[in-house]
Amino acid sequence: MKPLKKIALGSLLALAVAGTAGWFSLDKETRGLLQTVPTNRDLLFWSVPQRDAAFRALDRISLLAKWRTIPASSTPTPLPPGPPLPQLPDIDAYMAGQRSSALLILHDGKLRLERYGLGFDGAGRWTSFSVAKSFTSTLVGAAIQDGYIKSMDDKVSTYIPQMKGSAYDDVSLRQLLTMTSGIRWNEDYSDPNSDVAQFNKHQPENGEDALVSYLRRLPREAPAGERWLYSTGETNLVGILVSQATKKPLAQYLEEKIWQPAGMEQQATWLLSKTGQEISGCCIQAAARDFARFGQFILHGATAGGQSILPEGWLREATTKRTGIHQPGRGYGYQWWTYDDGSVAARGIFGQGIFIDPARKLVIASNANWAGGARDAKASDAREAFYKAVQKAVDAEAAAAK
Repeated sequence: MKPLKKIALGSLLALAVAGTAGWFSLDKETRGLLQTVPTNRDLLFWSVPQRDAAFRALDRISLLAKWRTIPASSTPTPLPPGPPLPQLPDIDAYMAGQRSSALLILHDGKLRLERYGLGFDGAGRWTSFSVAKSFTSTLVGAAIQDGYIKSMDDKVSTYIPQMKGSAYDDVSLRQLLTMTSGIRWNEDYSDPNSDVAQFNKHQPENGEDALVSYLRRLPREAPAGERWLYSTGETNLVGILVSQATKKPLAQYLEEKIWQPAGMEQQATWLLSKTGQEISGCCIQAAARDFARFGQFILHGATAGGQSILPEGWLREATTKRTGIHQPGRGYGYQWWTYDDGSVAARGIFGQGIFIDPARKLVIASNANWAGGARDAKASDAREAFYKAVQKAVDAEAAAAK
């Protein structure tokens, strides 16, 4: 989650203007980042203006972060416009409260709403944060379909031998995806000493992946499969597992299994860890329309050319409750947040989200930079209320049409 290196602002500015074309050859996102770039590597603790600039430009300067590029499809899936959806709440007020950079509503394959804020637009890329977890989960299903992974019940160390002898020897891929490993982890975004704030700083032994080195030192706190505990570190481990199993960079596998089949309109990027692995619990930079297309791809059963990229029944398992999360009516699937009404969501800190309601053929994609921080409770509750309001508007329109 924290790919940036600590570099002095003056050095970055000098670098940016040193080329023959100079400052004005840079795109507006890069210029905005350079004007506000933090010297603290901890993204979780940046100011709101620093985040506003960075979330749209984390993949612009290679000294700040490394990435792999996922090319756009040559045949983008159309998003035909539909009429405005009636009876929606005040969109301007909602977006202001969310500090939203993008809000799209797809209903029955038609774009019923597309709005942008914070100076962002449809041509830009915004970082996903943990929305990437749902992409990573889908790649697991694809790897099973392709025969790279034998079973969801295979142990982690089957694919990542470096985990042998650690607490992860007892953990299956299924338990990683449902975050029920039982391994100790602290995901407190407000604590600079938490695991989620510290793991990317870990110095591994020579030649080892930094995340693997960090996670294999963690102790067990509960039997595997019995306790749900949210862990970005473990999603990053899932990404390493998929890459090891497929023998492909995760970005390449994303291109093959999702980006091209789903007909994504723009190229995307995936940020890399210090040891060159895609940060699979985070950090896909993509256009808002392509986040919406991913929601539509899932809504249609992850199919391309009439064929699903996933095993029979796998998506249904992934997007229904596999474990409780101590909230009534809610649960967790395979890196998807589930609702008892059959809806499902991908969620990222600071307000990123893809909400999918199969019964209503509804997808809501949103990007934001919450003023209250990574887990802004007020903004989060407002987003949940907005989802319900859109569902109500769809139902009212359907009732009126009868």
